[in-house]
Amino acid sequence: MVRRAEVIRTCVGCRVRASASELLRVVAVADTVSTGVRLVPDPVRRRTGRGAHVHPVLECLTQALRKRAFGRALRLSERYDVTELETFVADHTIRVTREVDGGHTGVRPRKQGR
Repeated sequence: MVRRAEVIRTCVGCRVRASASELLRVVAVADTVSTGVRLVPDPVRRRTGRGAHVHPVLECLTQALRKRAFGRALRLSERYDVTELETFVADHTIRVTREVDGGHTGVRPRKQGR
């Protein structure tokens, strides 16, 4: 059996190279309500068009927005709406935290003794 090479992409937020399976693909879609563009998450990587990759955590998303990296990576000259993308990343971050912690709420019990 032939083993396929792992696809490596760069996160537009933190600029760290990672496997494509670890990153979230983002695609620009023309908005039908307004004349603008909205950024849509593409977790299964099947949408057509140019895509940008970002780690699905709020820190990388915030960094990418601050650096205006999506506009450069997707070659956008007009403004874009990121509401759907922010919602997806926030929900994904909460889900991953619950899976790792086993539903832990974030409050840790105090250590007893040493």
